[in-house]
Amino acid sequence: MDVREWLERVRAQRWGMVVDLAFAVAWVTMVHALFLVLDGPDWAYYGFMLAGVVAYFGFMGSLERARADRERSNE
Repeated sequence: MDVREWLERVRAQRWGMVVDLAFAVAWVTMVHALFLVLDGPDWAYYGFMLAGVVAYFGFMGSLERARADRERSNE
């Protein structure tokens, strides 16, 4: 893959990357703030961080289903 191809791919996925980054920052900030207040054990902290991966794919999957349903209803 040359540089031009790579740049085109990044430009095409620009908003997807921004949404991914925003979700990651929001999740990590929320978990960190929660554990600052609750002072929970480390294993729970890392468990919540790992749960962010599951939450991300669940959120994105439901978002894609909602978009597909909306497109089907507009036809």
